[in-house]
Amino acid sequence: MKFTDKYILNLKPQGKIVDIREGDGFGVRILPSGTKTFFFTYRVDGKRRFLNLGPYQPGTTQGEKGTLAYARKLFNEAKKEVNNGKDPLYQQEQVERERVLAPTMAELGVEYMEKWAKPRKRSWKGDQWILDKKVIPKWGKRKANEIRRRDVVLFLEEIAETAPVMANGVRSLLHKMFNFALEREVVEFNPCFGVKKAAVSPPRERCLSDGEIKTVWTALDTPGGFSVAQEIPRALKLVLLTGQRPGEVIGMHSSEISGDWWTIPAERSKNKREHRVFLTGTAKRIIGEKVGYIFESPRGGKAIEVNALAHAVRRTIEGTNPRQVAKEEGSAVGSMIQMVKWTPHDLRRTVATKLSELGFMDEVIDSVLNHKKRGIVATYNRNRYDREKQMALEAWERKLLAITSGKGVGRILSLVSAKR
Repeated sequence: MKFTDKYILNLKPQGKIVDIREGDGFGVRILPSGTKTFFFTYRVDGKRRFLNLGPYQPGTTQGEKGTLAYARKLFNEAKKEVNNGKDPLYQQEQVERERVLAPTMAELGVEYMEKWAKPRKRSWKGDQWILDKKVIPKWGKRKANEIRRRDVVLFLEEIAETAPVMANGVRSLLHKMFNFALEREVVEFNPCFGVKKAAVSPPRERCLSDGEIKTVWTALDTPGGFSVAQEIPRALKLVLLTGQRPGEVIGMHSSEISGDWWTIPAERSKNKREHRVFLTGTAKRIIGEKVGYIFESPRGGKAIEVNALAHAVRRTIEGTNPRQVAKEEGSAVGSMIQMVKWTPHDLRRTVATKLSELGFMDEVIDSVLNHKKRGIVATYNRNRYDREKQMALEAWERKLLAITSGKGVGRILSLVSAKR
């Protein structure tokens, strides 16, 4: 007897488990509750095996899961495996075992951080923050291999309603995490593939004007202007004096300084290349004679956190600093709060712009900023530009001091030309 949809639909429960077979091991089991389940019975190594092909679901579209046609398709596939010497039930059990044993998103997050992010990313603490604040509260208990693209899209849309840039950060982290999981066969696919950014992040173009430079410098000199240890204002000043990356400045150690030069080791440099920075008189006064980390954490024994500068600036200019004492109208900090928002990295861009205004060539500016040479220039031009870097940073120091003191800067360009 060959099963038909009408026949399966009209089967009635009989108060006990009843198995009805079509042939070749294909059948349907009827439970006393009325539930009907398709099955396939076969033998492997003389042992009888029972493979569940799924429940019958009346009203389902023809050919979809829950229909007779779908169950028959699974039966034919399983029968073919048996004929080829395989055990489909064992494979099904393996899949289920892997599903049960698969890591949760919280467990995957720990593995990703310890085995990929921390060894490879200087900014791994940003990944940790996103995991702890966004991903784990939402998906921590879910199995990593159960996350689908729609889950990702809905999650990002939820974040993007109030913080589109943060949604982009979450998307980036999830994409890396699932690529990591894919390589380790934790998941079969990356659910972030094809998911677009929630918002297009415009390139940063903020450059402080001379008036803004004076305002910021004065605010950094204001006692209580920032609700942090004095290391933060000093570090920000050094970023503005040297044009170096905030993360590299904040990690400065006395062992890296020799005379008038600060050597950023390759392992701390963004482009993994050792970089020499000339220290002007003002820069050396800011650094002082401290031994160890120049901008040491209050906890001691290590540098201040990499993102401490950005947090301090943001809290101050947004007026969310509870200990800020100099916000009254007319104060330097009060004036800075009225400025267009800026970040520590904008100080680096400001230095590059001002050096260009002083007449220095792009090659020299790139050398000051430790931008990596490209193409044939990188292959053949091995000049480290130490002399030119010193001239550029000395010229910038003179202009910066003229700006912050309010004195004229008319002679600066002629001084630059004379030194050349």
